[in-house]
Amino acid sequence: YGRDVQDVGDTTIPADVQEKIIRFVKAGLAVAQMNGKSYLSIGYSSMGIAGSMVDADFFQDYLGIRTEFVDSTEILRRIDEEIYDKDEYEKALAWTKKNCKEGTDRNKPEKQVDQARKDAEWETVVKMTLICRDMMIGNEKVIAKGFREEGLGRNAIMGGFQGQRQWTDYQPNADYTEAILNSSFDWNGIRQAFVLATENDSLNAVPMLFGHLLSNTAQIFSDVRTYWSPDAVKRVTGKTLSGLAENGIIHLINSGSTTLDATAQQRDAEGKPAMKPFWEITEEEAQKCLDNTLWPQADREYFRGGGFSSQFNTEGEMPVTMSRVNLVKGLGPVLQIAEGWTVELEEGIHEVLTERTNPTWPTTWFVPRVNGKGAFKDVYSVMANWGANHGAISYGHIGADLITLAAMLRIPVCMHNVSDDDVFRPSAWAAFGEDKEGSDYRACTNYGSLYGIK
Repeated sequence: YGRDVQDVGDTTIPADVQEKIIRFVKAGLAVAQMNGKSYLSIGYSSMGIAGSMVDADFFQDYLGIRTEFVDSTEILRRIDEEIYDKDEYEKALAWTKKNCKEGTDRNKPEKQVDQARKDAEWETVVKMTLICRDMMIGNEKVIAKGFREEGLGRNAIMGGFQGQRQWTDYQPNADYTEAILNSSFDWNGIRQAFVLATENDSLNAVPMLFGHLLSNTAQIFSDVRTYWSPDAVKRVTGKTLSGLAENGIIHLINSGSTTLDATAQQRDAEGKPAMKPFWEITEEEAQKCLDNTLWPQADREYFRGGGFSSQFNTEGEMPVTMSRVNLVKGLGPVLQIAEGWTVELEEGIHEVLTERTNPTWPTTWFVPRVNGKGAFKDVYSVMANWGANHGAISYGHIGADLITLAAMLRIPVCMHNVSDDDVFRPSAWAAFGEDKEGSDYRACTNYGSLYGIK
């Protein structure tokens, strides 16, 4: 029912009902698209990160997704035995040389390598990209070469690459691979973005997939690295934050693996910075994303095997939603949501702050919407209540859609800044109490995971 009674002959659908139907259907389609797919874990645990200790039961019981585990040495085998489409490799390498400009090598002189070594690393990371994609979805050209098993793929709707440290101490990092696959374009043109998580953080891959299926856009993988208060910014830069950033900012940054869509060079109908569904992106917009990205040599003290990290600064002011799934022993999965905006900092602030982390990595300055209460008391409280150092960032304010999807999957939402008027869950949730957060937990506990055995 809508809010207002309609006449019997009135066949129009009221706006409030339309909103609920669309939200329900979008979430239902996301559930259907996940069911029967797989998560491809390339390698396993990265530096002890809990999210990269992939929980097969969570994926199967809550998402209907099986887990596929492949050791990183499979990439080396496919490189050595040339188990990839060599024609596409030549095309991809030429495209990369044309469009991926090397940035300044910030390594200490004694750590720098010559251009011949860098050229070899470019060749390796391009092959890694082809191979990781083939491992996820398969490749008929690989089957035609006589490698049927390798060419079938793993039916993966998302995946993660362990990388650190065993791989990156020995081989070029996967920053290029992850950045290109997570983008809406490559050497074959504009296409649907993949979901490939850095450090095999499967619990960040999941909200990336949620955001992708609900918004049809590429997703940002970032470290939720630093909260910068107005006083701290003033102390180190001598300048004052203003506008949306006036009460502090959160530094979202990662080691060069963020989608290139996050340069925010695409434009919405009003000409404002955006990240659009791939079918709306123009060739010119894709090229601008590439032109606004540099690829400096990776920090070889951090990545001993080398590689290249993407480097850009996200334009503001885009509406975005940051989310994260965490697994709590004895409770199960919970979802965190923070709607907000990207912001651009005035000259003299951005440069100083990025130098204090890693200036060769892509940066997104994020300001969540605060309300003076609880986890959203202020910008600092949002960061202080975040459950991990990673976040999945989606274009648009999609928090209400995420809440509806989470209810379908029986994942309670432990933190969000969505208006109560926009929260839409099954009506049965009302039987579990009037407080929306508490009733969500009780309903999810009572009904159990969507595919699990209660």
